[in-house]
Amino acid sequence: MDWKTIVDVEKNKPYYAELKRRVEEEYKTAQVFPPYNKMFTAFGLTPYEDVKCVILGQDPYHNDGQAMGLSFSVPVGEDIPPSLRNIYKELHNETGFEIPKSGDLTGWAKQGVLLLNAVLTVRAHCPASHASIGWESFTDSIITALNSRREPLVFMLWGNFARSKKKLITNPAHLVLEAAHPSPLSASRGFFGCGHFIKCNEFLKANGQGEIDWQAL
Repeated sequence: MDWKTIVDVEKNKPYYAELKRRVEEEYKTAQVFPPYNKMFTAFGLTPYEDVKCVILGQDPYHNDGQAMGLSFSVPVGEDIPPSLRNIYKELHNETGFEIPKSGDLTGWAKQGVLLLNAVLTVRAHCPASHASIGWESFTDSIITALNSRREPLVFMLWGNFARSKKKLITNPAHLVLEAAHPSPLSASRGFFGCGHFIKCNEFLKANGQGEIDWQAL
């Protein structure tokens, strides 16, 4: 199994043609993030067979220059967004993680952390503007395909939206970690102190897989 095989199945479903039409029309007529050629970056950096951990976001950053096709990640040189700042803070508290100046999480993606947004595009300055146009069906199929993996995976579900995807993860081989969203509005209500990064590596190690070097960004 690989991403191409999974995506090819989706392309033959009725919803996908309409999704593709709407997304391409949006890119032609409006400012849309991430850049068109970075829409599927998460899959290019983290092959299906290499996934160890999934960190699920909702939709891309909607301000100029931030979205890069990886959930919670921003390119080098961009200010670190508040939610990612809190992710770094939790990592520091758990592991002594040295907080970097960059918000680019490519180093995690290359180690097997699938940084997946449930919606892969957004109109500039309009959060959730591409919700309910079909992306959720597409990314639900990605989660379902990962659920079918025999190798144990870790799913980090932060916030109510991400936690709603728990119903798709039925394989008892996998570890599902749930917490509040890391945004400033909710991080103090259960994200801080969740211990997810240590728990992830403990689970991977116990199942004979390489741990994630969270510091390697």
